[in-house]
Amino acid sequence: MKDHILETVLVETDGPAGVLRLNRPQALNALNSQLTSELSAALDAFEADDRIHSIVISGSDSAFAAGADIKEIQNKTFVDVYDEAFITATWERAARCRKPLIAAVSGHAVGGGCELALMCDIIIASETARFALPETKIGVIPGAGGTQRLTRAVGKAVGMDMILSGRSMDAEEALARGLVSRVSPIATYLDDAIALAKQIARSSRPILRMAKEAVNHAYETHLAEGIHLERRLLYATFATEDRHEGMTAFIEKRPPNFRHR
Repeated sequence: MKDHILETVLVETDGPAGVLRLNRPQALNALNSQLTSELSAALDAFEADDRIHSIVISGSDSAFAAGADIKEIQNKTFVDVYDEAFITATWERAARCRKPLIAAVSGHAVGGGCELALMCDIIIASETARFALPETKIGVIPGAGGTQRLTRAVGKAVGMDMILSGRSMDAEEALARGLVSRVSPIATYLDDAIALAKQIARSSRPILRMAKEAVNHAYETHLAEGIHLERRLLYATFATEDRHEGMTAFIEKRPPNFRHR
């Protein structure tokens, strides 16, 4: 299953699923510039690979990612972070991924680690997962989408509670609040995420992209505009070969043979 290893990201494939494992165990997978750059490059490679239809991002059983590497950014100035487009340059690559992206989270998902999980389309958590955005405790605020994506996922009251107090949310509460879609035993959470990625990969790649675009748009606009986009994308599916194949296979009571066009 293992393909090759970058220094801070393990890159693997399992059939049509690409698997990226954050690999800074000595720092609980804290997100430094090297890790975010390598993660961005690995996502670029998977996006360009037609054999990969969906992607899983994971960490270790004890830590998905423990936020930004504070030692790396402690002495930066406003001009430093502004000039280098801190966060924007590499951290946001996951949010721009067009292929379905699943976070398999176990242990700590703190600060930037929580924000990375929030950039993914689906979060599967192990029973030990804990999510937190404690940036205000060290004199900053979440800056990789945390104030926006967390609030959209759990609502203003809970978002404010977590961000202003810095408290953590365990896996069961995260499931109840709608932050994660499933909670799995720690022994199987990654396997469950990969199995879901492979299940998703059975569908047509362009159709999945259209569905993802429509759902993401629901967070960015009002209902009427969202419905308008959804309708346009639905009509667009009728221009694909896979729509015809999918409906024909349904009528003929056989599995579809999608050609991803």
